[in-house]
Amino acid sequence: MSQRRRRARSPDGLCEAAEPQMESDVQPLERLRAHVEAEATNLPGVYAMRSPNGEIIYVGKSKRLRTRLLSYFRGRYPYHKGARIVREAAAIEWSYLPSEFAALLEELRQIKRYRPRFNVALKRDDRNYAFIKLTRGKAPRFAVVRSAGGDERATYYGPFVGAARLRDAVRELSDALGLRDCSHDGRMAFADQVELFNGPARTPGCLRHEIGKCLGPCVAAPREDEYQARVRQGRAFLDGEESAVLKPLQHAMELASERLAYERAAVLRDKLQRLESLRDLFARLRFGVEALTFAYRVPGVQGDDRVYLVRRGRVRAEVPVPHCAGEWESLRDLAGRLNAPTERTSAVPGHEVDELLLLTSWFRARPQELARTAPLPELSVLMQA
Repeated sequence: MSQRRRRARSPDGLCEAAEPQMESDVQPLERLRAHVEAEATNLPGVYAMRSPNGEIIYVGKSKRLRTRLLSYFRGRYPYHKGARIVREAAAIEWSYLPSEFAALLEELRQIKRYRPRFNVALKRDDRNYAFIKLTRGKAPRFAVVRSAGGDERATYYGPFVGAARLRDAVRELSDALGLRDCSHDGRMAFADQVELFNGPARTPGCLRHEIGKCLGPCVAAPREDEYQARVRQGRAFLDGEESAVLKPLQHAMELASERLAYERAAVLRDKLQRLESLRDLFARLRFGVEALTFAYRVPGVQGDDRVYLVRRGRVRAEVPVPHCAGEWESLRDLAGRLNAPTERTSAVPGHEVDELLLLTSWFRARPQELARTAPLPELSVLMQA
């Protein structure tokens, strides 16, 4: 008797046939399930799924590891996330950690190290953040991007909420400085560079360059030092070090008003307000990033408590909780070194963005955990915890 194929709508909107699992599929799954039931314990930890060729295809974490792993074998339909992953797994590996916080950090680090394809394919875009990215290359530009994961060697500012308003402000900044804002990735050149081979004459093809809003590195119009000076000026503006970007706009607005060109003055006023808003936003961002600088004591299972030394949203050191005065003094010295003054900037290196977001999310969801923190290197509060 033939078995009917039942169709259902998957979470991504695709209709898929929920075919019964064949016996060849069931046997490996039962073997993996038996392994989990026999060996796994409900402790915090991270786990990895490996394919038959040894590739790590998924990394996850849980504060109750056994329960989480067994949930993968309860998928009702083949397109369910757990069922899709475990069908391709030939082995499941796991390791225990002292706390959920430790598991969360280790999960992030393993995902960044192994780049498992299921972590990417099934990741829900729930951050809804935007970043300002300072691109690399001969003619850098400020670009608004949705994710900071594409280029970990770049420099990012953020995170921000509201990509549309951020794009408007960044466009005004680029216009004021004469920086390019195009996505053109062709060869950039400068007026002071000698061409080894004379190519076809370059002709301006950019409207922003034609109307004087871009220096035009795509047509070798500016000198390299001139363009790089404008980039540094932009970074200084974002770091709150100077307002030279605002002064020309302020002067032009006042001049237009004196000449009774009120429409022109209103346009300049709006530009000025967008840049002032961006400057104020960065002042708050610097405060928020610097606020994520402290020592954090986390209780662990079986008394394995840890102290995490956090500097600007990234864990710089992890040590077991000291048990004597000498160990506390050593920890205090380490915290003091990590808290040494650094460059005052809103920028976050690309490789640190994910951890900054993770810590921000952790303490936003658990504000009571802030009671377990202490400023660096003042650790007396942690000694009492």
